[in-house]
Amino acid sequence: MARVFIATFIASITVGGVLLWFEYNYFIPLYTLTTQAAISSAIKNNTPKSTKFFHDSLKNGKNGPEMAIIPTGNFQMGDIQNVGTKWEQPVHTVSVAGFAIGRYEITFAEYDQFVLATGNELPEDEGWGRGKRPVINITWQNAVEYTKWLSKQTDQKYRLPTEAEWEYAARATTNTLYWWGNEIGNNQGNCDGCGSKWDNKKTTKVGSFEANYFGLYDTVGNVYEWTCSAYEPTYNGREQQCVKSTEKSMVIRSGSWYSLPNYTRVASRFKSKNSDFTIGFRIAREYTKPPDTNIQVYPFKPRLYNYNRNRQNER
Repeated sequence: MARVFIATFIASITVGGVLLWFEYNYFIPLYTLTTQAAISSAIKNNTPKSTKFFHDSLKNGKNGPEMAIIPTGNFQMGDIQNVGTKWEQPVHTVSVAGFAIGRYEITFAEYDQFVLATGNELPEDEGWGRGKRPVINITWQNAVEYTKWLSKQTDQKYRLPTEAEWEYAARATTNTLYWWGNEIGNNQGNCDGCGSKWDNKKTTKVGSFEANYFGLYDTVGNVYEWTCSAYEPTYNGREQQCVKSTEKSMVIRSGSWYSLPNYTRVASRFKSKNSDFTIGFRIAREYTKPPDTNIQVYPFKPRLYNYNRNRQNER
């Protein structure tokens, strides 16, 4: 009797082990790959439709910069992966009200139109060309003056984005180092190590690389972008606010053609007070129109955001 019991016990363990082996080596990987593929496909197929984008008309009859509608939502802001610096801490949840943001960095063509209308000084292009290249060599105040001019031209409220709005739009529902993943890859942006032909040489025309899931171009490299938020050594709430003057250094985001990949991460942040041939800007606009029924809000945010991150290293 004892022998039968022992034999049965051993057989049960053996069969169970075999079943577990098949489950972990075949069924779970298949399920995981299928699920990840479905999520990836769904996100990539969720490319913003034209109804998410718009232009405001200027008083001269021309179109203003193309804007993308960003839905209301919550996100984790900061160095989620713990690979950055102390000034990217603490990681915290931020609620962002819906707004609109430029799909592209403001170009020389768009900025020069403002200069010709107002008599302001034309910024240097370093000999790289103007047109569709992002405007550079402008101060924070220059960027603010452009948004004020655009507001008068369109009867809308344009401004620079807050630092929180910028990161929310640049992440585009992801929590990875870059909107496409955790590796810089090749030819996905313009930086010193991005694998593009412009790396560490000069800017390139806006829109030269793929847009993120909100339809924004060049959120990784090309030029740093002014925000309307004053720089603080660590997050304290001011990243969600605009200031009206440059008493302190202002936050710049995105990294530039001159930056190493680590400094183009979506959580990476720097400060500046001066104009530079690596700094441009992207505009934001108040947007209160109720979203159309055919404008989809990305459905995978809870799956992509890491709400259970270990906070032991935050401070």
